[in-house]
Amino acid sequence: MGALDEPLKELVGDRTAKVLADSLKLRTVGDLLHHYPRRYVERGQLTSLDELEVDEHVTVLARIEKVTLIPFRGRKGDRLEVVVTDGRSRLSLVFFNQGWRQKELRPGAQGLFAGKVGLFNRTRQLASPDYQLIDAEEGSAAAEQFAGRLIPVYPASAQLPSWKLSLCVDLALTKHLADVGEPLPAELRAEHGLIPLPEALQLIHRPHSQAEKERAQARLRWDEAFVLQVALAQRRAADTALPAVARRPVPGGVLDAFDARLPFTLTEGQQQVCAEIFADLATEHPMHRLLQGEVGSGKTLVALRAMLAVVDTGGQAVLLAPTEVLAQQHHRSIVEMMGDLAEAGMIGGSELGTRVALLTGSMGAAARRGALLDMASGKAGLAIGTHALIEDKVQFADLGLVVVDEQHRFGVEQRDALRAKGEQPPHLLVMTATPIPRTVAMTVFGDLETSVLDQLPSGRSPISTHVVPALEKPNFLVRAWERVREEVGKGHQAYVVCPRIGDEEEPGKSGKKKRKEDPEEVGGGADSEEKRPPLSVLETAAKLAKGPLAGLRIEILHGRLAPEAKDDVMRRFAAGQVDVLVATTVIEVGVNVPNSTAMVIMDADRFGVSQLHQLRGRVGRGSAPGLCLLVSDMPAAGAARARLDAVAGTLDGFALSRIDLEQRREGDVLGQAQSGVKSSLKVLSVLDDEEVIATARAEATRLVAADPALADHPELRTALESLLDEDRAEYLEKG
Repeated sequence: MGALDEPLKELVGDRTAKVLADSLKLRTVGDLLHHYPRRYVERGQLTSLDELEVDEHVTVLARIEKVTLIPFRGRKGDRLEVVVTDGRSRLSLVFFNQGWRQKELRPGAQGLFAGKVGLFNRTRQLASPDYQLIDAEEGSAAAEQFAGRLIPVYPASAQLPSWKLSLCVDLALTKHLADVGEPLPAELRAEHGLIPLPEALQLIHRPHSQAEKERAQARLRWDEAFVLQVALAQRRAADTALPAVARRPVPGGVLDAFDARLPFTLTEGQQQVCAEIFADLATEHPMHRLLQGEVGSGKTLVALRAMLAVVDTGGQAVLLAPTEVLAQQHHRSIVEMMGDLAEAGMIGGSELGTRVALLTGSMGAAARRGALLDMASGKAGLAIGTHALIEDKVQFADLGLVVVDEQHRFGVEQRDALRAKGEQPPHLLVMTATPIPRTVAMTVFGDLETSVLDQLPSGRSPISTHVVPALEKPNFLVRAWERVREEVGKGHQAYVVCPRIGDEEEPGKSGKKKRKEDPEEVGGGADSEEKRPPLSVLETAAKLAKGPLAGLRIEILHGRLAPEAKDDVMRRFAAGQVDVLVATTVIEVGVNVPNSTAMVIMDADRFGVSQLHQLRGRVGRGSAPGLCLLVSDMPAAGAARARLDAVAGTLDGFALSRIDLEQRREGDVLGQAQSGVKSSLKVLSVLDDEEVIATARAEATRLVAADPALADHPELRTALESLLDEDRAEYLEKG
């Protein structure tokens, strides 16, 4: 496939090659051939002029009879009118401010003209039609070629429009189509009825029918799915080859003592997932497992049992949390659940126990030194913290397990740095409360085994969700605050969530550039252009304290509070000393206060679907039913309200995750997997092509097991190298 690596300047010249590289990132012949049309325009069948119907897309073969340039009256510009005939009837073509076309559209010339039939002054016409002038002797052949195919429309740029790109593609197809290799094994193509790759490239660029285009797309979809799954299968195979310390549960240890104290029975789902994790920990290669589950499904308990199992083997386990609030919440709840098992070496501590260290970036020097010493010496079998755990100063005696909570908030480099702290690669458990569609899990996280917790523990109460259209029906918002007061009157507590903190520098008041917001600040969704500023925690809390919630104990929580202040607020809220907590999305994950039964989300349209689902998971965690009210000023017919209605309509996080992904775009499954990133997938959809992805995964796993280095598949190896540029290869390598 070396010819496809030829620089485009050899094919199209230096000037055009520079435009292709700068504006479209196309640098080689292979890049160009894999730059597929975005859509196709049907020229319509060749039609006699007397049979044309208004609003029909047509292509006509006709002779130019008359050309007239008509200046506009009283203003600049002109209209070029061209009358064409097929010998029986006439048709008018009109071009605005394109008088230069007179030089080529001359009476007597013959051509093919394509466009949509309109009506002007009771005369049928084509406005600004596409056309191709042809010699008389080639009329019938050219007409067949011109009329019988779909016109490709390419992702283009201002410097290089689609029709010029099409000419470049024609050159590549003519000169290099024969050089295209075949990355898919012949038996796989035969089994799945796939056409050869050269034919697929010809048909994707130059289809004569929808059927040809679909055959090409089916083949190219398979290429993308299969090559990607081969990359992930190789990653899984390489992980299996790495050495790791087997961490088999030890009877009579801290795990058994912890289980004996649990006041409830694990759900069937929790028992199944724990069994899967313990089986992985018992192997002598690193576990790489994704644990995803609905809000409140008990993931933290499952992770803690795995961590305690590692402690029983003499190892240490780390829980990496994305925020200080969540790290402190995890530390507090784990210490409470373990009781004297978390107080090894202390007065009253259990002989079977260990210590639980907490490390965050803003801890005091003395507490930080103590935590570092406990981790380095091995006294702390469990360590919980934020990014501070990744720093060079942090050392462990025997790191056996890394648990990453809410993985989407951490970069690969951060996870990799933490895993590198073990003498041998530690086991890895990645957790997320954001449900991930199965196809996304097979692609974005295809090198991880997946466990799913979709069963809520007994005693969890249902959550009812309602949209509050504050602008259309102000009395609904009044009623929302009444409901909050009613819940507090019953002895419960409530959250009010706002998208902004409110202590930011206002634009125009300072010459300084407005600082970048904290991750918890939302600021604007898909429908937020030209809207008022998002509601803030500080402003909302003040208005509520003076207005509808006057007399209630109201506190605020956001990411820019001092760590001691944040911890103090959460402790008092958990203890029932605060009635209403007005907060940013800092409470989105992990915060567990069972007595909280109501949540009001202000400017809810500014949050994503999955984020709203996460937020409402903070209520209904006890025996009383939960209530979530989504307040919005957006009109009922808009896309923003449609998102809110979707959230209100179901508690199924997996269904909502599909809606969320459809709205945000799929991003690059081999890059940072974030929305807005140019995707390496051009034809394959990780949402719509589940069957192809699942089958490709099975085929890729089978092929890599038989030929790990792809020695018998050189063209597949070349395709893999093309897909995995340096950045993506490093991303995948770090896992």
